[in-house]
Amino acid sequence: MNPLNVTTTEAVDSVFVLIFSISAVMLLGIVVTIVIFLVKYNRKRHPHPTSQVESNMLLETVWTIIPTILVAAMFYYGWEGYLTLRNVPADAMQVTATGRMWSWAFEYENGRISDRLYVPVGRAVKVNIHSEDVLHSFFIPAFRVKRDAVPGMTTEVWFRPDQPGSYDIFCAEYCGREHASMITTVEALPEHEFNEWYRGEKEGKEEDKIQALLTKYGCLGCHSQDGSPSVGPTFKGLWGRSVEVTTGTTKRTLTVDADYLRRSILEPNTDVVVGYPAIMPSFDTMDSNDLEELIESFQRSSAASKAGQPGEAIFIRQGCIGCHSRDGSTNVGPTLKGILDRSVTVMRDGKETTLTSDDDYLKESIINPGKDVVKGFPAIMPPYDSLSEEELEQLVEYLKSLQ
Repeated sequence: MNPLNVTTTEAVDSVFVLIFSISAVMLLGIVVTIVIFLVKYNRKRHPHPTSQVESNMLLETVWTIIPTILVAAMFYYGWEGYLTLRNVPADAMQVTATGRMWSWAFEYENGRISDRLYVPVGRAVKVNIHSEDVLHSFFIPAFRVKRDAVPGMTTEVWFRPDQPGSYDIFCAEYCGREHASMITTVEALPEHEFNEWYRGEKEGKEEDKIQALLTKYGCLGCHSQDGSPSVGPTFKGLWGRSVEVTTGTTKRTLTVDADYLRRSILEPNTDVVVGYPAIMPSFDTMDSNDLEELIESFQRSSAASKAGQPGEAIFIRQGCIGCHSRDGSTNVGPTLKGILDRSVTVMRDGKETTLTSDDDYLKESIINPGKDVVKGFPAIMPPYDSLSEEELEQLVEYLKSLQ
């Protein structure tokens, strides 16, 4: 088998089908023979043995030669499949995967880092695997590849996706408390989409799209995009932000999501952000496609702006994503969604106290996590005191953006 022409999926599946087919035929033949013998040589029909045959050279030769041929065939195709898995195509794209409790981080040749493995469809990808702590196992069932991640050692796998899609990546080696949560995905993209993502062009196009819509409907006359004060609330960090609004005569706090944005555009005076005048006109005549595109653009722009921050690369590389969610879901450690200025109940020297999650708290929690342990969570976070001052600042800025 030529690894330039055969994918890892084809190599493994062909051997599996061969061995399974041989086994199925052998099983069927043995079962049929047993049934025939049970009927033909039933003791009720033949109470006393009558055969005087002591040997049959032909039969013995057949059942020696045929199994030998079958075993040799299975070995040959199994060995060819193994060579396909081990011989990496020379033009394979190089990616470094780092496993640690309990997350995967992927670094590309241009220095880009992601918590998902983005790859182009139709091109071979070589993944160089490392572990920062304990044994892990890098397993992509869809591409039939699995390889241990061993501390102090580099291992490798390769695969070639032939269809766009999202494919699960698991850790197949028990590695501690949240082993089952050590899951991410391979995102196989058409080549042009991958190239856009790889060069960072995709984020730029999303910004152009939202800019065009905001200009078209005159939104920038009242809303800034850089956080500066204006007639209305700034669009900077809009998606996922907690906002205090007045609904009728009642004050309440809402999260900026698709429903909130849709209501704010079509019925702007229903929920008026506290501190701003109720002067925004209704855009109920806005084209429905533009409305949905504008809402989706805000969401994508928010994700892209966070992904572009250097702090996210540090967040992924240091394995923070293994214990802390960014969407509010439960994990080993507290969620980081809305972490800025949150009231946090912690245990300090065995006593319960409440702190505000500001810059100083975040920095102290990173470099000295055992000092103030959030109530209800285990004290298992290691100190990250090896981060430089610049890296610490970048990481804190990224955490503050997770609203």
